Amino acid sequence: MPALPADRRISGPRTATALGTWRRPGPAHAALSDALRRAVLAGSLPLSTRMPAERELATALGVSRTTITTAYDTLRSEGFLLSRQGAGTITALPRGDRARPAPAGYGGEGIVDLSIAASAAPPELRAATLAALDRLPAHADHGYLPHGLPELRAVIAQRYTERGTPTTPEQILITTGAQHAIALVTQSHAGPGDRVVVEQPTYVHAIDAVRASGARPVPVPTGPDGVDLALLASTLRQVAPRLVYLVPDFQNPTGSCLDADARAEIRELARRTGTTIVGDEVLTDLVLDGPAPDSWAGDGRNPRVVAIGSVSKSHWGGLRVGWLRGPAELTTRLALSRRSADLGTAVLDQLIATELLSAGPGAVPGRVQALRTGRDVLVDLLRDRLPQWELTVPRGGQSLWVDLGSPVSSALSALALAHGVRLLPGPAFGVDGGLEDRLRLPFTAAPSDLERAVDGLALAWAALCGAPSAPPTPQRTAVAV
Repeated sequence: MPALPADRRISGPRTATALGTWRRPGPAHAALSDALRRAVLAGSLPLSTRMPAERELATALGVSRTTITTAYDTLRSEGFLLSRQGAGTITALPRGDRARPAPAGYGGEGIVDLSIAASAAPPELRAATLAALDRLPAHADHGYLPHGLPELRAVIAQRYTERGTPTTPEQILITTGAQHAIALVTQSHAGPGDRVVVEQPTYVHAIDAVRASGARPVPVPTGPDGVDLALLASTLRQVAPRLVYLVPDFQNPTGSCLDADARAEIRELARRTGTTIVGDEVLTDLVLDGPAPDSWAGDGRNPRVVAIGSVSKSHWGGLRVGWLRGPAELTTRLALSRRSADLGTAVLDQLIATELLSAGPGAVPGRVQALRTGRDVLVDLLRDRLPQWELTVPRGGQSLWVDLGSPVSSALSALALAHGVRLLPGPAFGVDGGLEDRLRLPFTAAPSDLERAVDGLALAWAALCGAPSAPPTPQRTAVAV
């Protein structure tokens, strides 16, 4: 028989931490099986994780071994655990829940599309485009620039240097968006059968990039303070991945942000293990409250720490310009490897990006205030219309990560479309399902659209729960400005 697919082992004490406060009146085994099931669905106990032995977990939780045995048996019968003699017990999902939802598509008349976290083009785009057109004749030779436009590489290198990460233009590779950079670095480090560590939940298309390379994504939970550092370290020891992909700033979808100590610890982990760790900084400039995060790459001397960025969130997603910051050897190697599919990013787009980035640090003027307004409007609407949902207000980024309290995210997303709202359910942000109790809600739309979206969500939630929906409260019209 084939071996069970275990990516790593979790200890009894770590399992107890993941479960949190799980005891309740009634049989202990029922409360424990419920808590373990929720942890698997939420991703705090990642899939393909070898669970602690019954005796070890009983000691960690302070319960009898019989309680553990009964809880494990319940979850085996439901498909949340798989066991085989001599192979241990592995977290899983019931077969019917393993399919990862695909994005529903775009637009639709009367539909508020919250499946995409992106802002509209800024007014500054026109002036930047006209200035770039004036400069285009000076770049009208062959136009093939696999490393990128020298002026743009210099501007981006200077931005890193100003943030405390000394950088030369040779350390910058211009790509056709951040997704292109993610794909390039993944393909250069991992192939069929290799493992790449990602957060759970994480950016949808990062998972796609890992799978497109033939590699296997291995999830590590991320919470309000960012990725679980202890589990990340143990996963690197046990799995020996070829690459780690993280979103350190205002993480998509949770909105969490790693503090300076966590960043330093991860950089040291990269140095100690020799593992390349990629930090996706596309959301870094979207600081809505408090200080800006520290530069992901620190002093820039660690060759195993790679940074990815783009203008898609800070300026405009339709301008397909991104970049990768890393050792000059890596940027040169990737510039050569990209030739099989792409001979360089469009020169005019790079000139427009140069104009926009040269105008000043951070996001385009007005972007942060618009996002802050959208965030506050959406939070107020949800607390008014759907108070049973739990959320943490992020201090940056573009979206809320909502706890629905029940594993119904996919069902709610299906119902919401009939009420005029397009969503990506929680499982779309995980590896092989899970996260059914979570929902990402971007606040990039106009306040009036957010109001319509929450009205539709409230109707869908009422239909799902079998309860009458409350009419919109009159005072809410004041926020739709």
